[in-house]
Amino acid sequence: MARSLKNPKKRKNKGSKKGGGASSSSIPSLPTKVWQPGVDKLEEGEELQCDPSAYNSLHAFHIGWPCLSFDILHDQLGLIRTGFPQTVYCIAGTQAEKAPWNYIGVFKLSKISGKRRDLVPKRHDDDGDGDDDMDSESSSDDEEEGGEGESQPPVLQLHKVAHEGGVNRIRAMAQNPHICASWADTGRVQIWDLSADLNALAESEADVSTGGSTLLSRAPLIKFGGHKDEGYALDWSPLVSGRLLSGDCKNCIYLWEPSSSATWNVDPSPFIGHTASVEDLQWSPTEPDVFASCSVDWTIAIWDARRGKSPAAVIKAHKADVNVISWNRLASCMIASGSDDGTFSIHDLRQLQGDSRVAHFEYHKLPITSIEWSPHEPSTLAVSSADNQLTIWDLSLEKDEEEEAEFKAQIKEKVDVPEDLPPQLLFVHQGQKDLKELHWHGQIPGMLMSTAADGFNILMPSNIENTLPSENS
Repeated sequence: MARSLKNPKKRKNKGSKKGGGASSSSIPSLPTKVWQPGVDKLEEGEELQCDPSAYNSLHAFHIGWPCLSFDILHDQLGLIRTGFPQTVYCIAGTQAEKAPWNYIGVFKLSKISGKRRDLVPKRHDDDGDGDDDMDSESSSDDEEEGGEGESQPPVLQLHKVAHEGGVNRIRAMAQNPHICASWADTGRVQIWDLSADLNALAESEADVSTGGSTLLSRAPLIKFGGHKDEGYALDWSPLVSGRLLSGDCKNCIYLWEPSSSATWNVDPSPFIGHTASVEDLQWSPTEPDVFASCSVDWTIAIWDARRGKSPAAVIKAHKADVNVISWNRLASCMIASGSDDGTFSIHDLRQLQGDSRVAHFEYHKLPITSIEWSPHEPSTLAVSSADNQLTIWDLSLEKDEEEEAEFKAQIKEKVDVPEDLPPQLLFVHQGQKDLKELHWHGQIPGMLMSTAADGFNILMPSNIENTLPSENS
């Protein structure tokens, strides 16, 4: 699968777009039409418009050069946060026009505004027919929590740490978020200590311009050159602090074990079982020695580090390259996989002896670039694709003919809804170009972030129900 962000110089200043949503309209008097990439075409004079009512929060920003990969950091601001404004800490790796210009962006996004809406519009028994409820909500719902009714851009603070070569993938350690690993297009994996940058960001409230911040020079804790080629697969263990896996385009997977607070031992003998590039890696959420990998050879492999360097099981997952996988941390028997042919599947690891695939979706038209289960809802996952769509799915949903007919009757004069949408499809976010990676925020239920050629979007769909308790709402 092609991973690079081409012509970044032409795209680096496009991160100001506020777009998203899935609607378009050219003539105000006509019903809004849901836009389907790959199906619908824009006529002359038509343009896509974001439907702000579809989001509790939606913002766009960029940190200079496009980023192929990023990670959201665990912070100390509260385990479960549902109110606004919000603050998010992240790391990202750039794909700059020239190799010496690359860096790891360590950033804080604060004063993220948003609003809260009911999952279903409220109805009042004393109303005549209840139709007005589809058009209006209370003024308190439309206003920002802790701010004005008009959405304000978040405050971006950025530190740039010089990085040798473009960053193919970057991941932070769950147990110690200031420690991160980066996969460089030079073929080296590096581990960094970013505590100084995170501490400085935590103490500062100044708005730092992305173009004016200094490029800091810092040596990595370790630089591993044992891989024979560059790679993209990288994952920290959620159960064993400091344990890391890295996989390359030559089908080799290396295991890293921490030997002290600042050094690692890399096993010189790699895990080999795939016949082509290892595209992604995921540790088991429940077994400290078990992990999964996916490959251009169309398979997912399950490994047990205690049983040698060959896979314990191999799943024929797709009919094309398997680009990404996600192991469900709330339902550990489930792994999701996304393919180069635009399909994604759900596999039940309890059925490895037979057909492990329990669900398969062909909605997207181009390669799947990222897939991730929600950290708060075991049946919900998000998917991004090269067709410029980020979709959210609830696999517990089934088609209800009566309920669907009632819903369509209510909105038929307002929105032209496609007939063939899968019942599990909850939300479609659009507007970004060349989508590469997405992540849910582990401490802010319903919030996602995505990176693309034209920058980042941070969003919270209004139809993702938030039933968890709040510490600051």
